[in-house]
Amino acid sequence: MKDKLLKRFLRYVKIDTQSVDDVEQFPSSSKQFNLLNLLKDELAKMGVSVRQDERYGYVYARIPANVKGGVKLGFIAHVDTSPAVSGNDVKPVITTDYNGGDILLAEGRKLSPNEFSELKTHIGKTIVSSDGTTLLGADDKAGVSVIMQLAEILTSNPSIPHGELRLAFTPDEEVGRGTDFFDVKCFDADFAYTVDGGGLGELEYENFNAASARVTVNGKSVHPGSAKGVMVNANLVLMELQSLLPAFQNPAFTEGYEGFYYLDSIQGQCDKATANYIIRDHDKTKFEDKKLLFADAVAFLNKKYGNGTVIAEIADSYYNMKEKIIPHMHLIDNACVAMERANVTPKIVPIRGGTDGARLSYEGLPCPNLFTGGYNFHGRYEYIPLEDMAKALEVVLNLVDIYKDKK
Repeated sequence: MKDKLLKRFLRYVKIDTQSVDDVEQFPSSSKQFNLLNLLKDELAKMGVSVRQDERYGYVYARIPANVKGGVKLGFIAHVDTSPAVSGNDVKPVITTDYNGGDILLAEGRKLSPNEFSELKTHIGKTIVSSDGTTLLGADDKAGVSVIMQLAEILTSNPSIPHGELRLAFTPDEEVGRGTDFFDVKCFDADFAYTVDGGGLGELEYENFNAASARVTVNGKSVHPGSAKGVMVNANLVLMELQSLLPAFQNPAFTEGYEGFYYLDSIQGQCDKATANYIIRDHDKTKFEDKKLLFADAVAFLNKKYGNGTVIAEIADSYYNMKEKIIPHMHLIDNACVAMERANVTPKIVPIRGGTDGARLSYEGLPCPNLFTGGYNFHGRYEYIPLEDMAKALEVVLNLVDIYKDKK
């Protein structure tokens, strides 16, 4: 099972599916269709009933029940990789029987337990990483591989009892738009899991409430030699806005349930400067307070420098799925049982981000998140132990078994 899973994973990570921030088209990059189309074709060859949204790329599949009863259970993963680091020409490095030392990568880079201490917990395993010139793409091609291997196992072994199953693959999750055009009715599941989490045993049903803030500062540029009382330097006003935000409510100083303001990008000249922020908090009241503080800071600067100096467009992105999962805690309880059957210790942790499942939960499809086994997502030092990815597949198979006769 591990060998087939590895082959599948290596095949998928070599397909560049990097999404793009701040574009109107959907998917944000047409190259995501290369993997989406392949998944559709592979499912069809397995004999799975599959449908693709030709405009938006979503792939939906159904595996009919071979036992009576049960719920319609779904599994979802996204095909795109992060805009943060290139996903082009991925060259996987496979380290078998990892000995606890440095893994040498290209261009003098290394994956070292001195920097990434969790590596020490994977001694003896097969570590799959990138060569350090790109990301690996385990987020979320590990999840894609697990779900596709599940489909192959069930279609190749019709004697395995299971209820109605629904599978889906989405684009643009990494840019926060993965479910913009997801057809919940077409997917037709009672409950689902995204297979998009991190290390072994992670189980998540709480995520950030999230908003974006696009800021434009309109300055006034004049010759610096005659600027007194006239110049308004947009760069400095933007810096002043940042200084008005709580210094320690910053990603570099927060963890667990602590929220933050994150200055994601900045660009400017004296007469105009722009910035993109994200605002996050698990607690809905604190989330609203953070947005209000941001708006108050903008209002203060406009009062100081004149109306229209600072324009902030604050928009909610997604909300904490916890309140939608709480009425269906069997999803968490059964995921824990499925892990324990696989000799995996469940680790229920809050997501310091979001998943497709967060928005789907608010669209009527309760959808917590399961681990894939990967680490260091969105960067050149991303890696995944093959054995842990295989455990994710075992857990998914166990969930199929658990839900085959649930009502």
